[in-house]
Amino acid sequence: MIGRLWRWGWQLVRDIWFVLRKPSVNFSLGFLVIGGFVAGIVFWGGFNTALEVTNTEKFCTSCHEMRDNVYQELQSTIHFTNRSGVRATCPDCHVPHKWTDKIARKMQASKEVWGKIFGSINTREKFLDKRRELAEHEWARLKANDSLECRNCHDFEYMDFTRQNSRAATAHSTYLASGEKTCIDCHKGIAHQLPDMKGVPGWDPSAAELSDPANAKVIEIARTLRELKTEP
Repeated sequence: MIGRLWRWGWQLVRDIWFVLRKPSVNFSLGFLVIGGFVAGIVFWGGFNTALEVTNTEKFCTSCHEMRDNVYQELQSTIHFTNRSGVRATCPDCHVPHKWTDKIARKMQASKEVWGKIFGSINTREKFLDKRRELAEHEWARLKANDSLECRNCHDFEYMDFTRQNSRAATAHSTYLASGEKTCIDCHKGIAHQLPDMKGVPGWDPSAAELSDPANAKVIEIARTLRELKTEP
């Protein structure tokens, strides 16, 4: 019985392989075109659905590393609850909206799966030990893409400087407008608690070149943001 099933299975595989190797011998061109079109739609629909499932806050907080650490911190910030009711979710700030950039980010995030499997930050103690390293990775990413995720919601072209305090208006109209600085330079810690900031330019005066007016201004702005705790 087992031998008969094995021979039947082997014959089926051979038949399928023969059809796939020379489909034009067995099917008409029209059938192949239509079949390929339908298969493409099914594949794209399945791929895009899976992509969107992994791009939700529910998915991001399904592992306790995120749910018990950074997600708890997010809930006390202006990005989670505010007078307008417009809330930023995990993917809004950590995944680009443009499809090509999103795919690149997903590929980069595959390394996080490796960390999950091997328990790199599966305890609070491990998370705190690696917090500075994790934060620096994200700061560098946002610095490199000119704070792309921030700009998906905060559009410089529509900023009303008259409704900003003088320091913020000055920073936005000069350093942000010129491209000399980007959002993440001044808005670190806007949604999560900061790690030890020793040595970080703009937060630790001893690490910045104070002879550079731009760095001095960043330090001033960063201090103001920490004191005011206002909406960005």
